[in-house]
Amino acid sequence: MESFGKRLKAARSDARLTQGELARRAGLSQTTISDIERERNAGSSDSAVLAYILEVEPLWLSEGRGPRRRDGNVEPGPAIRGEVPLISWVQAGAWSEIVDNFAPGDAEEWLPCPRKFGPHAFALRVRGLSMEPRYQSGDIIFVDPDAGAEHGKHVVVRLDDEHEATFKQLVVEGGQRFLRALNPDWPGPKLIQIDGNATICGVVIGKWVPE
Repeated sequence: MESFGKRLKAARSDARLTQGELARRAGLSQTTISDIERERNAGSSDSAVLAYILEVEPLWLSEGRGPRRRDGNVEPGPAIRGEVPLISWVQAGAWSEIVDNFAPGDAEEWLPCPRKFGPHAFALRVRGLSMEPRYQSGDIIFVDPDAGAEHGKHVVVRLDDEHEATFKQLVVEGGQRFLRALNPDWPGPKLIQIDGNATICGVVIGKWVPE
């Protein structure tokens, strides 16, 4: 029976991923992937996430038992364009300053995104009620700093007097810009004017609802 390392290398080859790319997606070091494939690291604690990324059955990857590929008795989903890091709202507020030094392990996890996105995209877990009913607390939103922030877009913004980012709809009227909460029952201000006192961290390009 092939070893875990040989199964990992075969699955990685099928997925056309380098050791470095697989390591980045899994939040591991390239050395770890190399050591697993060379039988220097058992890698058992990482088998589930590696199996998910490589689209193989976890039991096959970890123990060599059962089918290699995932169950095909499902409808195909949208094509995955890549993965983006799930980060905190504090990290989002400082994203432009930290993105160039952001390491794979700094993310809570890496999530596959079916939408085309720029090189600096990230994901956030929605908090609070201000954007209900469209966005519920716990939903995951994908945010692209390279997308155009136009009227009506949903944006992640950091106000100058806040450490964390916030999530609202961008309203542009008469040359002025506002942030609007979608929730009609939101007890806070419905519109917040922004004029040089806010930084738009990115535009929401989609969402994912965890089960």
